Amino acid sequence: MEQRDDGGGAPAQTFTIRDMPAQERPRERLRLSGAGQLSNPELIAILLRTGMVGQNVMQLSARMLSEFDGLAGLARASFAELCGLDGVSQAKACQVLAALELGRRAAGPAPADRPAIRAPEDVYHLLRPQMAHLEQEQLRILLLNTKHEVMLVREIYQGTVCAASVRVAEVLRPAIKENCPNIIVVHNHPSGDPTPSPEDTSVTRRIRASAELLDIGLLDHVVIGTRGFVSMKQRGLGFDDSGSP
Repeated sequence: MEQRDDGGGAPAQTFTIRDMPAQERPRERLRLSGAGQLSNPELIAILLRTGMVGQNVMQLSARMLSEFDGLAGLARASFAELCGLDGVSQAKACQVLAALELGRRAAGPAPADRPAIRAPEDVYHLLRPQMAHLEQEQLRILLLNTKHEVMLVREIYQGTVCAASVRVAEVLRPAIKENCPNIIVVHNHPSGDPTPSPEDTSVTRRIRASAELLDIGLLDHVVIGTRGFVSMKQRGLGFDDSGSP
């Protein structure tokens, strides 16, 4: 347990992993059982190393995940947002962001293995195994370089993908952050029928309009179901200049 001055002259206590029982320490569990056996809070606790006054590192890591709605939300958090969380210093924020970025790079395709998207069928074949049989709707984006090669695939929403719930800023944020010039939006229909709804068209039109302002190319919006797929661009849904759905 480390001591530091809380500003009033009295030493304040900062809880560290070393203060936990040996069998509960995340690093010890990782050494004995492997990283795959640790929970998300335990893995983040290893990165943070110390907690704060009145809150140990496991409690701080659990609070961090809760604040950002889980690991996916934490992965989208900015440096400023992390530092705005009580108990998270700039050093802690850097450690978490660095670890998340390494994970993204490791999960992304190597340059020689990056699939190129030449047609909507390529999107379908790439993501059908992961998305066609999901029980909930999920919205992902493909981040593409100038050669239309897939740099990264990001999950943006899980649940009901509708005009009211989709924030265009969240959809475009990864492309801005990664400086990718092109994106493809993909979501699934758990019903199995990939026919786009009027709301799908409305969402597409909003994303396209905002992407154009940011000089990001929205190449397509592909809807995937167990009965196939639909390219909304091929059907002119959300990619026309009319205001009707």
